[in-house]
Formats: sequence, structure tokens, C-alpha cells
Amino acid sequence: MRLFLCEKPSQAKDIAKVLGANRKADGCWQGTDVCVTWCIGHLLETAPPDSYDARYKRWTLDDLPIIPERWKMLVKPKTASQFKAVKRLLGEARELVIATDADREGEMIARELVEHCRYRGPVQRLWLSALDDASIRKALGQLRPGSDTFSLYHCALGRSRADWLIGMNMSRLFTLLGRQSGYQGVLPVGRVQTPTLRLVVDRDRSIADFVPVAYWAIEAQLSHADSLFSAHWRAPQEACDDQGRCLNQALAQLAASQMQAAGSARVLKVQTERVREAAPLPFDLGTLQELCSKKFGLGAQETLDIAQALYETHKLITYPRSDCGYLPVSQHAEAPAILAALQRADSSLAPLQPYLQPERRSRAWNDAKVSAHHGIIPTVAVSDPARLPPKHKSVYTLIRARYLAQFLPHHEYDRTQAELECAGHALRAIGKHIVEPGWRRALPEALSSTTKSSSATATKGREAPPVQVLPSLKQGDDCPLQYLQLKDLWTQPPKPFTEGDLIKAMKNVAKLVDDPKLKQKLKETTGIGTEATRASIIQGLLDRGYLIKHGKALSATPAAFSLIDAVPKAIADPGTTAIWEQALDMVQNGEMSLDEFVTRQSAWMGKLVQRYAGMRLTINGPPAPAAGKGAPWKKKRRSAGKRKTTTGTADTGKSKSAGRRTLKPR
Repeated sequence: MRLFLCEKPSQAKDIAKVLGANRKADGCWQGTDVCVTWCIGHLLETAPPDSYDARYKRWTLDDLPIIPERWKMLVKPKTASQFKAVKRLLGEARELVIATDADREGEMIARELVEHCRYRGPVQRLWLSALDDASIRKALGQLRPGSDTFSLYHCALGRSRADWLIGMNMSRLFTLLGRQSGYQGVLPVGRVQTPTLRLVVDRDRSIADFVPVAYWAIEAQLSHADSLFSAHWRAPQEACDDQGRCLNQALAQLAASQMQAAGSARVLKVQTERVREAAPLPFDLGTLQELCSKKFGLGAQETLDIAQALYETHKLITYPRSDCGYLPVSQHAEAPAILAALQRADSSLAPLQPYLQPERRSRAWNDAKVSAHHGIIPTVAVSDPARLPPKHKSVYTLIRARYLAQFLPHHEYDRTQAELECAGHALRAIGKHIVEPGWRRALPEALSSTTKSSSATATKGREAPPVQVLPSLKQGDDCPLQYLQLKDLWTQPPKPFTEGDLIKAMKNVAKLVDDPKLKQKLKETTGIGTEATRASIIQGLLDRGYLIKHGKALSATPAAFSLIDAVPKAIADPGTTAIWEQALDMVQNGEMSLDEFVTRQSAWMGKLVQRYAGMRLTINGPPAPAAGKGAPWKKKRRSAGKRKTTTGTADTGKSKSAGRRTLKPR
């Protein structure tokens, strides 16, 4: 019998259908000399400390560090019946095809069973990225030798054991130290969750410590050829901060008064450039979670659950737990069929028909940049999105739009920048005229988003001009001043994290690491955590009460502050993940054995326990900054001149006016 071992029941059902294994049996689908069985995630788990010695049931500092001499795996009680079925089938199989998810975690889910059940027959690997019939048939025709992916198992096993060493030892250590000071809760510590918690703690502290600074801006409304347009004052550099904001109130007031008196501005220079924007890449999971948080208010775990349902239940998208937005070149051949199916399923896409170019190959198709999984795209097995639940429809529509965008022209617009002078003061007006909507036609908000986007990157740090179409200006034109606003503004603190923001920060955590090699490694591995685990890490911190939500905003609790201050810096440092990944690369490449990696991690853990076991820990961190009223920085702001608050971000210089003075020209 040829046995296929899948990761999930739904995955097994889809593969069994293609193989003709249509007879349901105990824990499997059976066909002619073929059987398809499944796991339910991990059927095995690393044994807890008390499985090695009963004394570990009681937590004491004297027993730390706990380092197993020989690692044990236990059958998960909730899925024990399925484990029995898999074990029986492995005993009967003459050949095994591993059909779990195509990554190192999927490899571990299968290989740990193979090892635990002592299967010794031949092994092949089915490498799947989508569960529609066409993708399954294609992958079945390209089975890999099992040896090709075996090293992924040791990578996953090494990471799993190192995580166990940190979690079991550091969590016990700091929980026991907390109890000595009267704190009765568990203080969990982990390689990914602790640096993630630190991100929020650091952000909350930067908000709490923020001291607002007043600055001033001037907006002039000018006219030319019966058209109105806005221009913004460009204060002298010596009067501005490093983001170009004028900090000199007297200078701003004088400039406003002088421009008001002048009554008009003269055009000094006009420059227009054609800007071409390529389509954004198809989604990876993190980018999808970030955008769904921003657009729909969905949590990271909720977005993952919806994407998983679109993949497993509805068969509408490819594998969602991808860390890559690129696509293999071979996939491009399927584009005409997918595009045709999408248009048949949804008549609302009809306006795109004249513009879609199935032969077009965007930058997304790049074999050199495809990882274990490619970008999340629609499958050919499409149906009308209107039949989906509302949230599922919203997520699917975003994924579909990103794919359609790959077959549309570049988005093109003319960006015009006019430099003007009024009473000796510099003004700048920026306009944008769309020449070709291009790939933005595929977006649900195509036209509205175009009118909202701006050339903010060219004016970073100054009062962002509204997007406008400038009249036809030329050097020497005089433009009458219709009215003028002197804006009395405040810099703004960083915004609290949302779940989408935190996912993005975990992916881009390399920015916080100074060592160039570690920074590069974190970029290569897309930060801390994986696409499959980041949502659960955040949810775990919420469930344990270390993070709390205020609407969309996340903040850290007092216990979180104390824990981050107490744990070894290396544990809270994302650079530790980069060091691990470097070592795991060596394991995968055969340059380091799994045993050597785990031995090194064990020795390091022993040193940490020895160093911190005698410390005094007090859980009395500062209160978590609350979203909305009562946030600490608002009290500081009111004491700094009693100006009205504004909205915006300190790092971009954007803000709304706290107080405006409208000056009409004389």
C-alpha cells in the first residue's frame, strides 16, 4: 500500500479525491493500493519536565536548569485516536508520501511521526502550494525524494527544542522570582513572544514619555486662470527642526503678515515629471494581516482563520501561511485560465476586460525570490464572492485584486511641483494628474484611493499639501492670494500598535538590530516568528493579560513592563532569533549537527539560570498607557501651552490644525 500522510483532514480529502481514494475508513481514505491519512496539526508534543522526573511537577529554583538528556515525545491526548490510526497505517505501508504543508514545520509534523512509529520504508515528498485539483495533479507528477527535504526536519526540531529550553526554564525562573515578591501569576518567557512584548512596551513608553513641541505652518490659497490651488510656506532651514517644521512662532507670524500684505505670489519655477508605479506584489500572510487590520479592523488570528478557510474549505486561494509575495515563473502559464475563471464567476470584473493582459509578466514572477511558498493568489476553482460570508468576501476580494493587478499596466501620473515667491517668502504647490489608472483599476477603491494619495514622500516633514490638479502655470505668472491660514500645530506622539502594525513590526524587526550580519539575517528570515505563528503569539499575549486592546489599539499591562525590564537582554532581543537562524542554516546545510546545536543552547540556558537565579524581581511596572482620554502624553501636552490637541504622527510630520487663523489679503 502507498500511504499519503497529510497535515489536515481537509487536505487529505482533496488529495484522496484526485487519487481516487473515495472509500472512507478509520482515520483515512482508501483506494486501490493507495491510502490517504492525516494529522491534526502535531499529533505529538515535546514531553513536559515532569515526564522526565516526577519532582519537576513542583517548581523550585534548585531544579533549574532542566535539560533533558534524551528528548521524549508524547501523544497528544485530544488526537490520540487519530495517532493510533496513523501508526497502524504506517505499519502496513510499503511506501510513504509525505504530503504535509511545504515548509519546515510541515516536515516536522510528518517526520516526528515517522520516527516515533519507527517506519523504515521508502519516503517521497509531495510539495503543494494549492489544493485545487489542477495543482494537486501537477505536484503528484513531480514527487521529490524524501531525502531532499529531510534537513528541514532537523531545522524545525532544533528550533522546537531550543524554544522548549527557554520556555520551560525562563518561565519557571521568572515566575518563581515573581512569587518571592508576592506576584502569583505565571510570567511566561519565550524566544518570540518576549521580543514581541518588548516592541509594545517600548512603544508605550515612547508614547508616555512624549513631550509635544509647537510648530507653525502657513497655507495659501491662490488663483490662476479661474482655478484655485493651495501652496505651502517653506520656512528657512535654520528655523526648522530635522523634519522641516518651523519652530519659530514670531517668524511664522511675520511671514503670514507680509504675505497677506503682498496679496499675490509669483511663479519662479514649474517642473513636471511622469511617475510610473508598478503593481504591488501578491500578498504574503503578514502583509494581508496588516492590510485587513487597517481596512476592516480584523485581528491577526481572525485574518489567518479566514484565509485558511478560503484555502481549505472554499478552495479559492493558494496556501495562505506564506512569507513570500513572489510567484514561480512556471505558475504564469496558469494565468489565462485563472483570469478567465475569475471573470466568469463575477460580472463586476467586466470593466477590467479591455485592460487585462494575460501575457503580461510583472515583477512578481521571479523564481530567485520564491521561498518554500509563493504569494497568495486565487485558484482556478473560483466561485462568485457574493456567496461568501461578508468578512471572507472582503479578504478574498483583496487577494483577487492583487493578482489581477499583475496583468494591468503601470499606474502613471504627472507630478507637478511649482515654486513660488510671495513677499520674499518661498511657497510650494504640488499637483498630481492621473494619466493612466493602470493596476489601480483592479482595486475596489481604485478611483477614490487615487484622489487621496499624495506626494507626501517628496514633502516629508512639512505640512502635507492636498492632492490637487494644478492649473497651467509658467514662470513669471502672478497668482492672486485669496486667503491665507497660519496654522498653530503640535507634534504628535507615536501611535499605539494595532495587531496589523505589530505583525509588520515583527516582520521588520531587523531595524532594531545594529549588527549588520544579524540585521541581514533577520531580513532574510522576515523577522521574528513565522507567518504561521505571529498571530498566535499576539493572541497568547492577549489571553495571558500581558497585552490589552482598546478598540484596535494594543497596550502593555504593568506586569509586561516589569517582565521586560527583568528578563535577560538576549531573550528580549530580536537579534537572538537571527543568531539561532544562522545556526539552523548550518544544521540544514550539514555544517552543524542537531545534537551540537541543542548542546550549545543547553549550555547557554544553564549560564542564564545561574546568572539570574539570585535576582530580586518586583512586579510593579508603570501603568499601561490607555488609548484615548487619560493617556499620559495628553497631560504633558496640555501643560505645554494649553493648546488644543491634534491628530497625526510625529515621524511623518502630518497633523491637523490645532488652531487656525485665516487672514484675508488686504
